Amino acid sequence: MKRMILAAALAAAPLSVQAQDAQGLWQSQPGEEGNYIHVQIAPCQGATDQRCGVIRGAFQADGTPTNADIVGKPIIWGMEPNGSASWNNGTIWAPDQDKEYRSTMQLQGADALEVSGCVLFICRSQTWTRIN
Repeated sequence: MKRMILAAALAAAPLSVQAQDAQGLWQSQPGEEGNYIHVQIAPCQGATDQRCGVIRGAFQADGTPTNADIVGKPIIWGMEPNGSASWNNGTIWAPDQDKEYRSTMQLQGADALEVSGCVLFICRSQTWTRIN
């Protein structure tokens, strides 16, 4: 019986580790005009323990894709792991302001990611929703 429990726990371990990772496709919160983006988060090239994100799509409030020149651009880079479901010491680019900010990410369950960008003590946060 103990062996069956141990085998089940070992089989589930990769799933729990994956569920605690920010890798995947995320939808941002809508901006002031209702527009939003899709961001693909994956390990950074050359630093696989870190997380980076690229804009994969830009959409109007009604879901219509836009031909935005931001698609394909990096939006997050250098996020270092800080515990099982959080990353810090990264940088985020705010396309609406064309500025870069010190950034952190924190998983809020399997399908929500709180992303923050700060300058000095002023921070702006969004909760992104996992698409897949």
